[in-house]
Amino acid sequence: MLALALRAVASFLIATLFMLVKLAGQRGVALPELLFWLQFISLPILLAWFAARRDLRSLATAQIGGHIGRALVGMTSIALSFSASQMLSLSDFTALTFTAPLFAVMFSALILREHVGWWRWGAVVCGIIGVIIIARPGSAAIPVIGGICALLAAMTSAVTSFQMRHLGRTDPPVRTVFWYALLGSSLTAGFLPFFTHGHDAATWTLLLAIGIVGALVQFTLAASLRHGSVASVIVVDSTQLLWAAAYGWAIWKQLPMPTLWLGAPLVLLAGAVIAWREHRLSRTTPVNAPQGAPSACLSQDGEPASPRVF
Repeated sequence: MLALALRAVASFLIATLFMLVKLAGQRGVALPELLFWLQFISLPILLAWFAARRDLRSLATAQIGGHIGRALVGMTSIALSFSASQMLSLSDFTALTFTAPLFAVMFSALILREHVGWWRWGAVVCGIIGVIIIARPGSAAIPVIGGICALLAAMTSAVTSFQMRHLGRTDPPVRTVFWYALLGSSLTAGFLPFFTHGHDAATWTLLLAIGIVGALVQFTLAASLRHGSVASVIVVDSTQLLWAAAYGWAIWKQLPMPTLWLGAPLVLLAGAVIAWREHRLSRTTPVNAPQGAPSACLSQDGEPASPRVF
């Protein structure tokens, strides 16, 4: 129950984050500045957390190269997500980002050459049908560039899940989050002189809220997986779509198209099936597995433990 509650809070916070990002973009805040404040504001929160526990030494890592790679791919994913959220309604954008598990399965089979059974291939087909229904090909309801950015964001998010799997063998999640924030803010700081301009108090408040909510998202996602498996909590992710639709109606007077409620359940079902199958496979992992074998949070065929990586 605690895991479900934390995942529900995380889903609400993710929808809130992209609502704030959309508002900030409409107030003229450039994408590089949004990316910088998202990561930079979380740094003092993380440092205070480790300092309170007198555990600053645990921030040291031997995988700095892996963290740099994860920061590059992860920041690309967030940049695509922020761009898509500006061009699409929040509900359409949210539904398309749930395709990350589909890309994870395809990468496992096509790139990593891992065995993927008919359960997960069936889920991929189901999810693709859902995306087609949401996108409504031939209509002008969804901007093509916005839809492509949302799908690319989901694809790069799937890549980061594999990177986090590798980092997770030696580094705990909170350390990974710290290095991600540090490297992400460092990568985007160089763009600030070219994109930053004066803001009013309301805009600065938005930027502060984006950074705080972003940090809370990281903590609640990690905490939910500490108290429950992906298969047990992923069902709660669907509430993010409800929050996105509520924000879209309350702030922008945008009501989701009827086809969204037909396609989104197929995408969500596909993700749930993949998580369930991964959970079943993980239970068959030998207790005395050799070093380098998947851990308890990984499936036996190496799929990432979490289909949604923020």
